Amino acid sequence: MAIISRGFHGRPRPAEGKLPPGQYETRDFPVLSAGPTPRISHDRWEFTITTEGGERHAWTWDELMALPAERPTVDLHCVTKWSKFDTSWQGVSLDVLLEDVETAADFALVHAYGGYTTNLPLEDLLDGKAWIVYQYDDEELSPEHGGPARLLVPHLYLWKSAKWVRGIELLLDDEPGFWESVGYHNYGDPWREQRYQGD
Repeated sequence: MAIISRGFHGRPRPAEGKLPPGQYETRDFPVLSAGPTPRISHDRWEFTITTEGGERHAWTWDELMALPAERPTVDLHCVTKWSKFDTSWQGVSLDVLLEDVETAADFALVHAYGGYTTNLPLEDLLDGKAWIVYQYDDEELSPEHGGPARLLVPHLYLWKSAKWVRGIELLLDDEPGFWESVGYHNYGDPWREQRYQGD
């Protein structure tokens, strides 16, 4: 008598090269947050980009919806070691939002409703690498996953993809955000396992 029934092949294995070191694949979408979930209505929501000189660019929800949308399908990698493959989103590329913004900044500090912040090099928001997303799997983005809109920067650990995004502050000098100031890695590349300072 066989110990393993016919047709059982164990856990599905990710496609070659899709899983960064130290990660495991999940089909769930775990909800992890540093505090309570903000609830922001569309009529109260606003997204701003502020330059290092104080120039402010702002979009209401309706103005964001009027911009050209993209539908990226990307893999997500959380610092808590789960990865989720082929997630489908809809949103506006940061290239569109930054197109008319004149800046000499090299860094960005992302701000979220609820007070959360995270920092990134500005170049990591450009060239088709980042979006402000408002749909997941063809559904409106739920508050638990960052709705009405969140930043999506899939090539970095997921804490860099700030939920409930409300603005980006452009800076000449890098400034750590919430998790970075308590010991998380300043950059967060999952392929280099940059989870904590010193990694």
